[in-house]
Amino acid sequence: MACVCCESVVIFLLLALGFSGVVCNGGDSALSERSSRSLLQNGLGMTPPMGWNSWNHFQCDINENIIKETADALVSTGFKDLGYEYVNIDDCWGEFKRAENGKLVPNASTFPSGIKALADYVHSKGLKLGIYSDAGYYTCAKAQPGSLGYEQLDADTFAEWEVDYLKYDNCNTDGSKPEARYPIMRDALLKTGRPIFYSLCEWGVDQPATWGGKVGNSWRTTKDINNTWDSISSRADLNNRWADYAGPGGWNDPDMLEVGNGNVSREEYRSHFSLWALMKAPLLIGCDVRSMSSGTRDILGNAEVIAVNQDPLGVQGKKVTKYKQLEVWAGPLSDNRVAVILWNRSETRAMITALWEKIGLDPEEEVKVRNLWKHRTEAGTHKGKLTASVKPHAVKMYILTKIHQ
Repeated sequence: MACVCCESVVIFLLLALGFSGVVCNGGDSALSERSSRSLLQNGLGMTPPMGWNSWNHFQCDINENIIKETADALVSTGFKDLGYEYVNIDDCWGEFKRAENGKLVPNASTFPSGIKALADYVHSKGLKLGIYSDAGYYTCAKAQPGSLGYEQLDADTFAEWEVDYLKYDNCNTDGSKPEARYPIMRDALLKTGRPIFYSLCEWGVDQPATWGGKVGNSWRTTKDINNTWDSISSRADLNNRWADYAGPGGWNDPDMLEVGNGNVSREEYRSHFSLWALMKAPLLIGCDVRSMSSGTRDILGNAEVIAVNQDPLGVQGKKVTKYKQLEVWAGPLSDNRVAVILWNRSETRAMITALWEKIGLDPEEEVKVRNLWKHRTEAGTHKGKLTASVKPHAVKMYILTKIHQ
């Protein structure tokens, strides 16, 4: 269940740092929404989930060997130790028809050992297995039956297979609203008694941030991402709208990471990863971790940026100032710290300034400044503002720590 005392501390710290609750969509307080969550009884999602998902890179070209090798790679690269724990199978893992007893069946050619055996393998590596289904009659790729009308049977099956995470899509439905269909699977998952992270994937259709906190552990706020700068940037903007609805137990999801899939520059991928971390988005790797470049490993493996995402205060950072294509994003962290991103969306290098009064600090406050991509603390202290020159499509990301606590 939600911890009232913890929630009170979060609200106090938000107000102390100048991040008051934003009223959205007709006047419901986001902080009030966060305090009324009910799904916390599954005990999951107290920080955003981290792991890997098969869709962005492999789409339907998946099999059990890819899943096993990915689990192995998460361990060998050290990513498991950084917090990447979920190995999530997306669409196309099943047969076209259910078994005679009504149960979902893994594809005999691509998953011949079955999902339970695969879960056992992933668990043996100290990782967790995720799976995919749909709140409709068929999945989005029409590769397998959906769970509409079979919610309890499928939830029981996933629990029998010892699945740890369910991504639940929104294709081929009966026309009813997502907020009517998604709670049915929530109740079914809870009834199994197995803690299963519940990821709502209805693409932001019915403003899931306004109701998802009572249903799932995360909810998609956008349509599918693709591996372009415009897609990445626009997903950040769309997700930012709902910042005040996220918190421990339930997170806004602007879709999975594209870092490492090519076509986008290294600076753009750094921006992508930095923004997702600040927004407390799920950090689900979407590339082939078996063959990552050193540059991709450096981005996805930045422990200081990951720590912002996993900060126990659990407050989503957001856009606080914008001048043309120059933006400042910020959010409070535990221990009275503030995370700041200077983001240059223009085509030329530019100076960007974060003013203390815009990021929740007293203008007279002195702070130490830690650069998270250079992994160094700047000499001296800063007071009133922070200014830096930022490359086009790039970010600079900092943690500001008060000198006098």
